[in-house]
Amino acid sequence: MRWEDLMEEKVDMKAEKIKRYSIRTVKIIICICLVLIAVFPLYWLIAMAIRPMSEMTGKISLIPQTLTSEHFKTLFQDGSFLRAIKNSLFTTLISMVISLAVGLCASYIISRNRYRLKMKKPLTLWVLIVRILPPVAFTIPLYIMFNRFGILNTRIPAVLACILINIPLIIWFMVSFFEDLPEEIEESAMMDGTNEWQMFTKIVLPLVLPGIAAVSMLSFMYAWNEYTYSVIFVQSPQNYTVPLTLATLNSDDSLTNFGLVAAGGVISVIPVTLFVIFAQNYLITGLSSGAVKD
Repeated sequence: MRWEDLMEEKVDMKAEKIKRYSIRTVKIIICICLVLIAVFPLYWLIAMAIRPMSEMTGKISLIPQTLTSEHFKTLFQDGSFLRAIKNSLFTTLISMVISLAVGLCASYIISRNRYRLKMKKPLTLWVLIVRILPPVAFTIPLYIMFNRFGILNTRIPAVLACILINIPLIIWFMVSFFEDLPEEIEESAMMDGTNEWQMFTKIVLPLVLPGIAAVSMLSFMYAWNEYTYSVIFVQSPQNYTVPLTLATLNSDDSLTNFGLVAAGGVISVIPVTLFVIFAQNYLITGLSSGAVKD
């Protein structure tokens, strides 16, 4: 009887081991499939950008048979795409800096009860409305306003439109970060003679670096990829951003030149990727240095 119990226990252990191994194998297969699904569009974009036009007719192979850089050379030949990159960088960086400056200050004031600001409730309501409504809901009033100011043929409307969307995002995101900070730290700093601006810039902001890095990434990606407002407000080809220029590449003259469009897509992904990598380094630094010490 004892031998039978031992054998039964070994069989159960073996069955449990097989079950754990099977579950682990299924999880690994699912993870690999998800990674392939996520990575394949980027791979196909790069593959189309370095594939010659002769391989884009008929049945297209998964792996390019020959490599070429003709699409990238054609893309920068007339200088329009390089100008679009400069316009996108201008719009993205200016709107991100202004949005961070305004959004961080506003979110800090909203999160602190010692600031008796009468505009707190309207400001919070405005943030909520902007976050709920789709961006296209603001196109008509913004167009009328920009037209009256006579700035439709400049890069200013795209910058202001990105600021309009990014400031509520930053406020909505950063209020929770500021509320999680204990106010005792600020009270101690004020007792040591620190003024409000020094306390905000040298004490509070370093403690919320993870949140700043996160909203910076979101603001940069939105402004860089913004298309809805740009296609309506930007009327001069000299002020086209990267998304607008990519849209014009796929016109009647170059409808089948998918390699040119893919090359533009590869170039447009590089700044966002570099910025995300750069911001992630600061995110890790913020997590390690932003801890509250007793």
